[in-house]
Amino acid sequence: MISAPSPNFDDRPAGAPIDHLVLHYTGMQTAQAAIDRLRDPAAKVSAHYVVDEDGTVYALVDEQKRAWHAGVSYWRGVRQLNDRSIGIEIVNPGHEWGYRAFPKVQMLAVRDLCLGILHRHPIPPRNVVGHSDIAPDRKQDPGELFDWQWLAGQGVGFWTDAVGEPGDLMQDLAAIGYDTSLPEAAVITAFQRRFLPERLTSVADEATLKRAAGVL
Repeated sequence: MISAPSPNFDDRPAGAPIDHLVLHYTGMQTAQAAIDRLRDPAAKVSAHYVVDEDGTVYALVDEQKRAWHAGVSYWRGVRQLNDRSIGIEIVNPGHEWGYRAFPKVQMLAVRDLCLGILHRHPIPPRNVVGHSDIAPDRKQDPGELFDWQWLAGQGVGFWTDAVGEPGDLMQDLAAIGYDTSLPEAAVITAFQRRFLPERLTSVADEATLKRAAGVL
């Protein structure tokens, strides 16, 4: 792990638990550009860690401090996730610059980093989320190519292959954790990126209803 301190952090609110882990992609053309931005005081953004495509991990902000990665966010009744989360930026150009699969060596490094974080903090599997889960109207990352299923099989986060009896989709998504006060298509797409990545329809079709019921 390489130390690359960022000045972009502050104190967490007194008594705030660290009970969420948020995964992002950098969405920039190079790893260095992303790291530079996360360390630029003028940018006012940061993350606790960056994981490069070759598996190198950079430590930017101490876990006990609040990094500025989540922005306006919501998950399972909690808003402003910066207060109580650890943020990991995973190097990938993102949808704007040539979105591509995450290399195995990078995913292994993400796994190991996450397992260490989960050992240090009481973060339940359902609170290991993507940026698009907590801000579906603004964000797409880490996106449909991120292998959540594999990561959960390694002990990080939640996955199920279950389907269930179709119900009220938005009620189910709210119960899973999404902010259903946001535009419906954005929320559905965020769920599909996470649990139905081969089917980004943005609509409440039967497959999505069944999948949401199974996840719930």
